Amino acid sequence: MIAKFTKRLAAVLFSVLIAVSVLFVAADTASAATVSVNMGASAGAPLAFEPKALTISAGDSVQWVMNKLGPHNVIFDKVPAGVDASSLSHTALESKAGASFALTFDTPGTYSYYCTPHRGAGMVGTITVK
Repeated sequence: MIAKFTKRLAAVLFSVLIAVSVLFVAADTASAATVSVNMGASAGAPLAFEPKALTISAGDSVQWVMNKLGPHNVIFDKVPAGVDASSLSHTALESKAGASFALTFDTPGTYSYYCTPHRGAGMVGTITVK
């Protein structure tokens, strides 16, 4: 009888442990944010990223959305040590309204990027990851 009780108790404790683990994983995923950046500003100078600068937490994502006056892309030129700028860069030129792509930033630091066709017009952006 004690052996049967011990097996039941072990099964209940194991189930509770699994449930708590799932909650921690879900809480961690839910805490990550996604911030949108328009490629082509809605107001002011249209050849701009909107917002131009933003601050996010490690693990957050940035989604670039084609908005106006394409084509646009995102090329990273300055990134934290140990991060490969070319692997982050989205070299394809987007021109279809609503087209988007996203990146998740895990390494803290400052990331600078630009749009190849419109860099000379000041279409640059900065992301600070805390």
